[in-house]
Amino acid sequence: MKNEWHYGLHALQTLMKSSPERILEIRVQKGRHDQRLQKIVQSAHQTGLTILECSRTELDKLCGPQHQGVAAFCTPGKLPDENFLYELIASLDTAPLLLVLDGITDPHNLGACLRTAEAAGVNAVITPKDRSAGITPVVRKVACGAADIVPLIPVTNLARCLKKLQELGVWLTGTSDKANTSLFEHDLTGPLALVMGAEGDGMRRLTTEACDSLVFIPMAGEISSLNVSVATGVCLFEACRQRHRQGKPGIEHP
Repeated sequence: MKNEWHYGLHALQTLMKSSPERILEIRVQKGRHDQRLQKIVQSAHQTGLTILECSRTELDKLCGPQHQGVAAFCTPGKLPDENFLYELIASLDTAPLLLVLDGITDPHNLGACLRTAEAAGVNAVITPKDRSAGITPVVRKVACGAADIVPLIPVTNLARCLKKLQELGVWLTGTSDKANTSLFEHDLTGPLALVMGAEGDGMRRLTTEACDSLVFIPMAGEISSLNVSVATGVCLFEACRQRHRQGKPGIEHP
């Protein structure tokens, strides 16, 4: 993997906190003095990072127009592997909540799923190495920092990984419009991996067969399906609601 430009205020604020050693250089847009940008500049000064001012046009050429006035040139982060996943599950004091994304190829959808996963307290996100979007600057920007918080674990053989999760006591609940059980009627309070299918095609056959149960999201309108990132949000926060009701870790009011 090569060094790359990361951009976006939320993404860089998180990166400054989690992995400042990866940042080689920061560039900020001349004439921008908004508070969030200045916090990044102050943190960079305290860390001893090189900060260069440049025009908006120069930043556009580096990152595209969605940079929000700041970009950082970074070394690639190391993605955790399957052993990390199994060790993580073993170390948890509470029932794990995992998200499995089977073939999400759109980086905007992956970024949105990561952002929602972090907000819902997901312990790890699992994807297949092939036929899936990886961590890119676009994913990091859309994820608003979540890509550097919640572990994203690409696995070589998703079906084999799912079987291993079952052996560790994790129940696999997949989403399908062909399911007979409503999401809202299904128990999501135990050790759980929510499995979401790809945009348009849904879960692959082997992934579907690996699931312990299938659920559908009830739809009141005429549109028959949701964007995968929206569906992920619905499913994860229903799990959070049920866990909170049962007195298990989940979303808490500030």
